[in-house]
Amino acid sequence: MVVKQVKHWFVTRANAARWRPIMDWAASRDAEFTQSRDGLGFLIEQPKAQPGALRIEWGVSQRSYLPGTELRMRCEMGLHPDLQLMVLCRTLMEDLERAVFEAYTDTLKTRVDTDTPEEMRWLVMFPKFNNASSQIIRQRYGLVGVTKELTRDWVEGELGEALTQASQDLLPEGHPFVLMCMRGNLYLRTEMADADLPRLQAFVRLLDAAARAALRVNGRLSEAGAWPTTTSVAWTHSTRPGDA
Repeated sequence: MVVKQVKHWFVTRANAARWRPIMDWAASRDAEFTQSRDGLGFLIEQPKAQPGALRIEWGVSQRSYLPGTELRMRCEMGLHPDLQLMVLCRTLMEDLERAVFEAYTDTLKTRVDTDTPEEMRWLVMFPKFNNASSQIIRQRYGLVGVTKELTRDWVEGELGEALTQASQDLLPEGHPFVLMCMRGNLYLRTEMADADLPRLQAFVRLLDAAARAALRVNGRLSEAGAWPTTTSVAWTHSTRPGDA
């Protein structure tokens, strides 16, 4: 037990030193940085972020399609609950489509059950938008949403430009990445073997661009807008680092 505690202490101290630039950056944003209980990951919470409270986590992946460790973010925006939109790496989209098809044809199931994450179920439920004005967007990303019109409006403009820029270095071809608007919030997940400040900042800027675009699209939905919805919970709220 003592050996285990000493090892944990050394790991925590080593990672604290390695993540010092990220800790300082979080402090500069009036955000709280907390290491996970095992010392192998961290949580950043910024309740007063704009356009909404921001939660950033880096640690062991919670999705089978993201091997190793992942970066995940949530921006709480209070958007229309029926605004459901997704952009993801095209290679990942094709892999998930095959997985869904194999899972539900091999077992003779006729519907996608609520244990399946939204990012997989949406590929079956919602229409794909394949007519983005940018050739890079069409080639590198998959676009899905509750309607093609809303998906188009979300990705055209600032978000599309940010995704095009990201495809040059931040998101190389085939790099697993998912950006979703659901339950009034924005969520981002991506594979990240090591946490470093420049890439973390770049993903925050990408999330910010998606948030501004979502606010613009959100204005098109009426209070009584009746859009298709899904019910499973892909992001579990938690008060403990590493649990969400």
